Amino acid sequence: LLEDKSKIMTLDFKNDGDVIYLIGTSRDDINSSEYLHSVQGVKHSPAPYLDLDEELNVQNTIRELINSNLIQSAHDVSDGGLFITLSECAMPNELGFEVQSDGKIRKDAFWFGESQSRVVVSMKKKDEESFINELKKSNVAYTKLGMVTKGFNWKFDEFEIQDASSAKIAYLGSIESHL
Repeated sequence: LLEDKSKIMTLDFKNDGDVIYLIGTSRDDINSSEYLHSVQGVKHSPAPYLDLDEELNVQNTIRELINSNLIQSAHDVSDGGLFITLSECAMPNELGFEVQSDGKIRKDAFWFGESQSRVVVSMKKKDEESFINELKKSNVAYTKLGMVTKGFNWKFDEFEIQDASSAKIAYLGSIESHL
């Protein structure tokens, strides 16, 4: 149970200028992802990588960041991968984002892989140094992705979706379209 209602954390980006980080390790892995199934046509593949000790460390770190009031939002990376997670964070308040992949793994795996134990967080710029110090203490991997922007435009690497309203409509209507 949640003892302090002020500690409720939501997934939505809050403010233009907030900084976006990925907590956890991105892997060169697209196994069992929606991308692999829908785009590449591979219907059966192994489960994505999962290490329960790593998952516990990431979740404990997120809880500490919330309790320390260092983050504004948090959303786990799951179905659809990192790009879908960022989109879900941007849609509620119709904010944008400018983000970059880390260049260490294939872009499709970075943006659409569904490997576990990853969480997108946003924070006020003034809290970034304290945030990084907390992450160093917890020994969890992290990557600075970019920032939240005003307007409903999504920029990732060299790609841009200007006015993501149609993407939001498609996303919100996706369940209906399958009924």
